[in-house]
Amino acid sequence: MKILMLLSENLLRNNILGYKNNAMKKIVFVGSGAIATAIGNVLARKGMYDVTLLSIEEEVVESINNQRLNITYFPNVKLSRTLKASSDINILSDADVIFMAIPSTAVVDYLFEHKKYLNPRAIIVNLAKGFGKDDKLIPDCVSHFLVNPILTMKGPSFAREIINRQETGFTLASFTNDYFNEVADLFENTNIYFDYSNDMNGVEYASILKNIYAIIIGMLDANYDSANMRSLIITKAINEMRSLLINFGGKDITMFNYCGFGDFSLTALNDMSRNRTLGLLIGKGFFNSGISEKVVLEGRIAVDVFYQKVLDSHIDINAYPLMSELYHVFNDNDYPTKKFVKNILNKIK
Repeated sequence: MKILMLLSENLLRNNILGYKNNAMKKIVFVGSGAIATAIGNVLARKGMYDVTLLSIEEEVVESINNQRLNITYFPNVKLSRTLKASSDINILSDADVIFMAIPSTAVVDYLFEHKKYLNPRAIIVNLAKGFGKDDKLIPDCVSHFLVNPILTMKGPSFAREIINRQETGFTLASFTNDYFNEVADLFENTNIYFDYSNDMNGVEYASILKNIYAIIIGMLDANYDSANMRSLIITKAINEMRSLLINFGGKDITMFNYCGFGDFSLTALNDMSRNRTLGLLIGKGFFNSGISEKVVLEGRIAVDVFYQKVLDSHIDINAYPLMSELYHVFNDNDYPTKKFVKNILNKIK
């Protein structure tokens, strides 16, 4: 039986139907964190691709290759036998698809510093949620020095559920439609579902904005057990997100994609969300100016960036009472967090 299983797996690994030049597609995930491991495992389970996680963490590389475990992120989940890990940067040179799954603040520098290793024909898919350089989006930054096609893949996606084979939706975005099928076909017959958008900037902005408003919903829920009030604030939050997205070049329809309302609802309403958890902690009073300086979660960074972008664009900051009030939580000395909800209710009355 064991021999038959190994033969079956080898046949899957060497399945070349439908691929160019009779060769397995080579897929590289830059990063070996939770989302890289989860999505990489989805593709590896198909047995049709050469899937590798490129990691700087030697212990993770060894545990994946020798134990079929990511000992840091999924120590109790057996990974596909066909999922590999490596610390060899040279594997980028013959990759067909490269998924960027490292923190957003590291993506631009990583690609710039390693561009000589990249296969110029490889499709690059950005999984990172956040700004690239300062207030610049990752696709805008990297398009200045890369010739590769760039796509972005965003949606309501807890890695734990992906790796446990729960159905998960992503928005796949690109400035053109040229590479949608090539990426989406990789995930055919898996638990990953797609919708599509040419609003690249809007999709990127939506994935950043939801973190701001998840903190706000967390602060609300820390102090009030009210379905009515939660619905009121969620509605205002969606309207603010939509307005900000449009003002900075996105399209309002993007809010109705997986990356928009889908990702916001997941992040704002589930306790596995780090930004919602931050809001809960702030709302319960476990926060002060000293802690504020050490908090580097996405929402904490995003609120400062968007607040400044609004001011720089000469847009009335009062049009965004939720975001502006959260800015004061993080930046005013001794902000009375228990009054946060009352303050925003007074502003939106």
